[in-house]
Amino acid sequence: MPRRREVPKREILPDPVYNSQLVTKFVNVVMKSGKKTVAEKILYNALGLIHERTDEDPMKVFKKAVENVKPTVEVKSRRVGGSTYQVPVEVRPSRRLALSMRWLIQNAKRRSEKTMDLRLANELMDAATNRGNAVKKKEDTHRMAEANKAFAHYRW
Repeated sequence: MPRRREVPKREILPDPVYNSQLVTKFVNVVMKSGKKTVAEKILYNALGLIHERTDEDPMKVFKKAVENVKPTVEVKSRRVGGSTYQVPVEVRPSRRLALSMRWLIQNAKRRSEKTMDLRLANELMDAATNRGNAVKKKEDTHRMAEANKAFAHYRW
């Protein structure tokens, strides 16, 4: 957190193939060690696989998957009088997007398919139909917040 002023958000340019800022952000999250072309190839191949299998617009499936994984509430630890409470807090829109993309990629990496393209394509298709581990992670987060609703008055 800066002390002097708020840091301005950088303008993200849309990607050349789908002309979408969401795709660019997703590529940036997939990217490791600055290898953007590798990350782009993984995502574009995954979207190509989605198009082959479902005969739908891959961008619709992709947007639906990201939307289905976005959490609305999460729990944050809050220390009050010597004990720590898990306090449910609403998630800011920018964090919702970041969490959903992170969860999709983490759960795609854990899958057992051979290549990352396949893993990501299957995880996105599962998430678009409200299945898969990324959606499960969101539901677990919501369940945790629901269980700790009694401590909501500790919000700061």
